[in-house]
Amino acid sequence: MIKLDEYYINGEWRKLSNRKSLDIVNPATEVVIGALTLASAVEVDEAVQAAQRAFVSWSQSSKEQRLALLDRIIEVYTDRLDDMAEAISTEMGAPIKMALASQASIGLTHFKTTRETLHSYAFDEALGTTQIHKEAVGVCGFITPWNWPMNQIACKVAPAIACGCTMILKPSEFAPLSSRVFTQILHDAGVPVGVYNMLNGDGPTVGAALAKHPGVDMVSLTGSTRAGVEVSKSAADTIKRVTLELGGKSPNIILDDANLERAVADGVVEC
Repeated sequence: MIKLDEYYINGEWRKLSNRKSLDIVNPATEVVIGALTLASAVEVDEAVQAAQRAFVSWSQSSKEQRLALLDRIIEVYTDRLDDMAEAISTEMGAPIKMALASQASIGLTHFKTTRETLHSYAFDEALGTTQIHKEAVGVCGFITPWNWPMNQIACKVAPAIACGCTMILKPSEFAPLSSRVFTQILHDAGVPVGVYNMLNGDGPTVGAALAKHPGVDMVSLTGSTRAGVEVSKSAADTIKRVTLELGGKSPNIILDDANLERAVADGVVEC
């Protein structure tokens, strides 16, 4: 049985005890394969403080330092690709071939694309008589869903690192195995202490605490419309930036001149 009872804060794994736990279920077999101990608002506050301390120096890091870190993450991620695919296959029930070829690899692709973008990105530019300097937002809270977990996690974490932000990730409590591997990848790559923190927990507890915490400058949620409404309300009192990716399941727009039979068949395949 898998036992996940640690959270990652300030560059180290720490034990959670005497807290609520949740069964980890392999949806392919519907068998309980482990238990996940859930964090609370106490750990959120601890993580935010760590991220705030780290922001002082990381926000002032050079482009060269961030590029070097992304290179190390890409290297370690590449070495752990099989482990990531195995974790995703186990927590989501996805065929291992799909988990390796698509789901695990998409996270690596986000880091590579971010690295390529950062290399040529201009943080300073002149606009007429005005000089524009782009600065890091601050401490970011990232709330991600169970589906395509590495896509949703990496597309938030990689750009944040590139921009000089610090962060707290709350992955889905229903797919915790891949985020554990991901966190270890970042740790082994040498992400500076406090820049990246990870808490397993549920939305109403950890997600809500992140959204309303005055020390969080931005919250990004990929999830349901219901969750988006709650995050927006929780964040309103502290006027933090809020980015939401919500919705149902991939609507199709079929135009009048389309081959209807083919369009419907293709849509089913894509789903």
